[in-house]
Amino acid sequence: MDSLTQIALGSAVTLATMGRRTAAWKAVFWGAVAGTLPDLDAFIDHGDAMLNMVLHRSSSHALLTLTLLSGPLAWLVARLHGETPHLLRWWLALWLALVTHPLLDAMTIYGTQLLYPFTNHPYGVGSVFIIDPLYTVPLVIGVIAALALRGGRGLRWNAWALVFSTAYLGLGVLLQQHVEGIARASLQSEGITAERVLVTPAPFSAVLWRVVAMTPTHYLEGFRSLADGGQQPMRWTRHERGADLYATYQGNAHVQRLSRFTHGFYRMNEAGGHIYITDLRMGMEPAYPFHFDIGTPQQVLAGTAKARQEWQRPDLETALPWLWRRMLALDDAPLRPAGTAPKTPAPTTPAG
Repeated sequence: MDSLTQIALGSAVTLATMGRRTAAWKAVFWGAVAGTLPDLDAFIDHGDAMLNMVLHRSSSHALLTLTLLSGPLAWLVARLHGETPHLLRWWLALWLALVTHPLLDAMTIYGTQLLYPFTNHPYGVGSVFIIDPLYTVPLVIGVIAALALRGGRGLRWNAWALVFSTAYLGLGVLLQQHVEGIARASLQSEGITAERVLVTPAPFSAVLWRVVAMTPTHYLEGFRSLADGGQQPMRWTRHERGADLYATYQGNAHVQRLSRFTHGFYRMNEAGGHIYITDLRMGMEPAYPFHFDIGTPQQVLAGTAKARQEWQRPDLETALPWLWRRMLALDDAPLRPAGTAPKTPAPTTPAG
């Protein structure tokens, strides 16, 4: 999730755990620190754009690492504020603030290596978008109320904000399963056999959902809004996934790395004498943030080129109006937004 959300969650969890044992501002401050710490790995440059992607949310987001970190951090905070009688409570509060960060990240689709170093499997439920105001705003309100209101009133606001935001995450999982059932039924009715199906929310809410279905040779993209009629069929666009390129270059380390990290939701294409591989889980046609140039065919076969990220930015003048109209299931909304803005160099480290 985005940094503001993680700060708000860390502060809210620490406030709820510490209660009146310490000043609200102390709980908010140290909760924000604990909620931010795991994402400091984004500043590490591993020397390759794809490595920067797949190694983000690894050791710094591991439950074991954060559990080991929580003890020394709690000792430091308790000693700093002269609150050593509350050391165990500070330990619990900061441990919760630390581990809820990767647990929330795992609800997005990116991929979080919760059980590192025992496994580097990237867990990603994909039931919430990386930025969702309906999740974040209640947490911010609860934290502000706890700072502004005296006595237990502010803490009650904070507790209810945590309840609401957690319930919203649960609702997202249920809606995801609902949309997946509709998507699978639609594919079956059209005689399409999908190897795997991905369902994730479109940007900023759980009202509109994006579905990607992978076949041996193609991938299909469709959208489902909660405002769509119950009998309204899903509409799909069909795209080449580059199966022949994968057969040729599957031994390349970049190809193996991204195919594993995306759980098979990727495409390959060749353009301008270079081979590209794209993460299909984030973004939408025709714009994807994790789109990598992995070199010329000779370099890919030899494994000598570093991956270079080319961020495909959407044309916001068409994408944002389309998002709104498709969310409301308006009849004149096209299948998907059209066009991308010119490609610009991508940042070397992923965010969130």
